[in-house]
Amino acid sequence: MKLEKITDRRRWYDDACAAAHALDLLGERWALLVMRELIFGPRRFSDLRASLPGISANVLTQRLEGLEAVGVLLRRRLPPPAGVQVYELTPWGRESEPIFMALGRWAARSPLHDPTLPFSAASLLLSLRTMLDAGRAEGIEARIGLRLGREEFALRLAGGQIAVSPGPAAEADAVISGEPPALAAAIYGGQPLEGLEAAGALRIDGDRVLVRWFVTLFPLPPKAFP
Repeated sequence: MKLEKITDRRRWYDDACAAAHALDLLGERWALLVMRELIFGPRRFSDLRASLPGISANVLTQRLEGLEAVGVLLRRRLPPPAGVQVYELTPWGRESEPIFMALGRWAARSPLHDPTLPFSAASLLLSLRTMLDAGRAEGIEARIGLRLGREEFALRLAGGQIAVSPGPAAEADAVISGEPPALAAAIYGGQPLEGLEAAGALRIDGDRVLVRWFVTLFPLPPKAFP
């Protein structure tokens, strides 16, 4: 990949530490969240804006251009009949997922963390991969489909790990449909599945026992201080 020349380095740290250079590459406001939204596959510009309600079109354009310039993401056009332009992480950009997982686990211990704020599908999926308790999930193999708004994902639990891939959820043992905040309320907020179903926030198809077990696999870490 041929990188574009970065002409404006006035805000770079000029520090040889690789961590400082990571902040040179990703430290602009919104840059990391743009990357987060691309962890699980390509997205259109409109998809990114919808998942990041606080960002303006101008700032999103700047961040996409900046991340492309440093080799973190690329643009491509989908073949017909779609024919639309999408953004996706490069192989090197995808290597950032453990960074998001470590940051998420660390920041979840903050007493200032507000779980009621907007929560995208990518946020939820990353949180599941981050918070999965391998001990609780050990010895179980299952396929769970998630229909999160207009997006579908297939989850596979095996070997105490969880794999996520975009795509139809119809082949799963159980399918959970709803917006990301509603599923997060069941997993992290302790809200009963039955109540969320009765309110129309969630729908469960397939193995209901599996779903009841699934939502218990993601305990949050304790807060760092009261």
